[in-house]
Amino acid sequence: MNLEDHLGDILRKARAMSNVPADAAAQAAGLSEAELAALEESGKFSKRPNFAALATALGLNAAKLEGIANGWQPSPKDLSAWREIRVFTSAAEGMSVNCYLVWDEVQREAALFDTGLDAQPILDTIAAEGVTLRHVFITHSHWDHVEALPKIREAFPKVRLHTNSKNAPVDQRNKTAEIIHLGGLRVTHRETPGHAEDGVTYLVGNWQEDAPHVAFVGDAIFAGSIGRGNQSWDLARQKVREQILSLPPETLICPGHGPLTTVAEEREHNPFF
Repeated sequence: MNLEDHLGDILRKARAMSNVPADAAAQAAGLSEAELAALEESGKFSKRPNFAALATALGLNAAKLEGIANGWQPSPKDLSAWREIRVFTSAAEGMSVNCYLVWDEVQREAALFDTGLDAQPILDTIAAEGVTLRHVFITHSHWDHVEALPKIREAFPKVRLHTNSKNAPVDQRNKTAEIIHLGGLRVTHRETPGHAEDGVTYLVGNWQEDAPHVAFVGDAIFAGSIGRGNQSWDLARQKVREQILSLPPETLICPGHGPLTTVAEEREHNPFF
């Protein structure tokens, strides 16, 4: 799976974050405005930019930015330590989005993290694995992450919803320091607004096995990038730094778009940090 944001997407986001106009960014990069525009559109360049100067102008880490330009990708993830996790990627209108199903092997109780665009593959897997869906955790309420929710709820009317949305019924809102138990699994949450006002990251751990924690982060962070700061760029970066990159290095990061990554990889390679 390719990165959600190619080099040009990262530069475009960084310009918006730093409020740097195209002409100033092009000058720092040693490019014409047309060359910068082509780079931002395609992620490719015929003339290599001055990454050090460009990164300084945009508030990015120069070495990590150049790493993205050189084709960095997170390592392929071996989910053998997490036998009971499935990744679903659905697509529509030129975009793709991830959601995740996790269950306890003994009690066969499951939780879904976001719903993506298509409920059927999720429902098929639930039936094939013989598990019961007990919880749906929503990382934020943007349409692509909740589009399939009505069909999920139709199939499992007793499923319990969890969200940070202020518009949700009180019994569906995440509570401070709340811990949800799913057999041997334990789900907690950390607030990660910035991309969305109701942004939240869910952490899943299994105290019965020595598997790394898993962080379902929505659009707070992607492999090599971050979500657009629709609410606040500063808040988005602050919350990722405090609530996600502070987790143990081996923590598996499951983003709403793009490939899986780890805290260690993002600390080392994400140019926004």
